[in-house]
Amino acid sequence: MIQTDFLVIGSGIAGLSYALKVAQYYPDKKILVITKTQADETNTKYAQGGIAGVTDLEHDSYEKHIQDTLIAGDGLCNPLTVEIVVKEGPERINEIIEWGTQFDKDPDGDYKLGKEGGHSEFRILHHKDVTGKEIERALLETVSKQKNIEIIKHCFVVDIITQHHLGYLVTKATPDIECFGVYALDLHTNKIIKILSRITLFATGGNGQVYRTTTNPKIATGDGVAMVYRAKGRIENMEFIQFHPTALYEPGVSPSFLITEAVRGDGGILRNKNGEAFMERYDERKDLAPRDIVARAIDNEMKRTGTEHVYLDCKHMNLEKFVEHFPNIYEKCKSIGIDVSKHMIPVAPAAHYSCGGIKTDEWGRTSIKNLYACGECSSTGLHGANRLASNSLLEALVFSHRCYLDGVQKVKDVSFKEHVPDWSEEGTTQPREMILITQSIKELQLLMSDYVGIVRTNVRLQRAMKRLDLLHEEIETLYEATSVSPQLCEARNLITVGYLIVKGAQFRKESRGLHYNTDYPGKSELLQNIVL
Repeated sequence: MIQTDFLVIGSGIAGLSYALKVAQYYPDKKILVITKTQADETNTKYAQGGIAGVTDLEHDSYEKHIQDTLIAGDGLCNPLTVEIVVKEGPERINEIIEWGTQFDKDPDGDYKLGKEGGHSEFRILHHKDVTGKEIERALLETVSKQKNIEIIKHCFVVDIITQHHLGYLVTKATPDIECFGVYALDLHTNKIIKILSRITLFATGGNGQVYRTTTNPKIATGDGVAMVYRAKGRIENMEFIQFHPTALYEPGVSPSFLITEAVRGDGGILRNKNGEAFMERYDERKDLAPRDIVARAIDNEMKRTGTEHVYLDCKHMNLEKFVEHFPNIYEKCKSIGIDVSKHMIPVAPAAHYSCGGIKTDEWGRTSIKNLYACGECSSTGLHGANRLASNSLLEALVFSHRCYLDGVQKVKDVSFKEHVPDWSEEGTTQPREMILITQSIKELQLLMSDYVGIVRTNVRLQRAMKRLDLLHEEIETLYEATSVSPQLCEARNLITVGYLIVKGAQFRKESRGLHYNTDYPGKSELLQNIVL
């Protein structure tokens, strides 16, 4: 058994910035960070474009950023949350700069600001085309200097410990469900350890692996959302899955390589197989329309022309500037025989970001006591029906700070729970055939991509739910009979997330933001969040 004052699940920008602040506030308390692979293998690491923030008040304003966010969110943003994130964001950005994050500057020493889809001004801070990797580097270096932070790598969290594990019946209607810690599988010893904590933060990232084609790394399996749902916590707006319009088209390659929106911000033009610049037919903002509009436009062009991708034309752009700003993209394209100065880049939409997740309030508190959530696994009210580009890293910083402010006060009144039972594997056996797990994941990814993608219908959603019910039954039977493994837990979590996405999509009788159902092409007058 392990006891810790603060437990952090996830080592991306949200988890590390939270851990760092708590450690500095309470140098005498223990902070434990758990990650299921290496410490830097997170969704944060793969964020290319940058972080949005109003840092140039001469040309930009909070009001403009707020309006851009609200417009992208298509009526479902929480205005209070949007104001909080936009106005508190610049101070949080300054903190990570103080911790060593280096954003690109021009020769005069001013920050180079990019512009992406849905933004009315240039406000994106970036480090070439590897912004997330640079932030992750700076955070890990700063965290390593804190003596009271311990990072446990290769440790897979299986479930949240609540009253359920003490023998009580816990349902959605149970008042004051409490988090006492977690059960986690130590991948070095292959043993389940019991970790008790006073305060727990879920910063578990996204769930892109529920789809066959995604920009997310293999670890993005929706673990936090699935665990909170099983613990009877509240989940919100899971039907809003953002498909990034421009992932590099490479058949059979997973995860897909992301071609950041900043390329279009610098002048890249989308063209169909006939060479036509088609975005002007869909939106007056053309290639810089919000992601939901661009993704649907590309999807329609692909279906209309019978192709599996469209093209991003950068041939007219200054090559020297392109290489300076997008060195990773340039080298990746070059490695597969694409010279961006002579050839167009084949691109297609890929699952990229979950706008819904664990429902929180403005302090990152979930419906389960002493459990906080921030980053992509949470639903704070910022994104609504569609996330504005480069708002995700900003949200993670602002809400990790708010979770920290609330948590360091709350911890004073929280004691460790006594008599929590150890994990029992009685009656289980080692899995004899891994294909039972791997095939379930393949089936899930296939049905989600075919039936619950950019465009949906009632019939597709019904088919998806029928197949999900069967997959759920099969994986639960396997879970009850066999000993725990990361593969089994990830399959179980992914199936749960798939169910939540489909259920949310079935409840939403309209087309709004990232959810487009051809049976309900218009918007409902009733603005509502789907809470499951």
